[in-house]
Amino acid sequence: MAYKVITNCPVCSKTLKITKLQCTHCNTTIENEFELSKLASLSKDQLHFVEVFLTCRGNIKEVEKELGISYPTVRGKLSDIVLSLGYVQKKKSEVDEKKVITMLENGEITPEEAVKLLKDE
Repeated sequence: MAYKVITNCPVCSKTLKITKLQCTHCNTTIENEFELSKLASLSKDQLHFVEVFLTCRGNIKEVEKELGISYPTVRGKLSDIVLSLGYVQKKKSEVDEKKVITMLENGEITPEEAVKLLKDE
């Protein structure tokens, strides 16, 4: 039975390294230090969100429908995942008003969400 790879030490919580790979067919074993992808560090819920986001081809409106959550919640989850992957988000100095208006016109966000975005909340 195969188990999901754990990425953090259960004793000290530091990042674990994979040091051994083995073929289940011929039993060839390779020992060295191997790195996990950044995605391996995401929680089960975060990975599910990423899968939904990708199957919706990044369409936030579709993600909202699929998961039954609001536009700000989708943005919040995306921000959390970006931070979990180790990337630093750039602060927006200005809100792109035209983009917000277009999203409102296309029904991608509600008027209340548009107001929040324009107030940069």
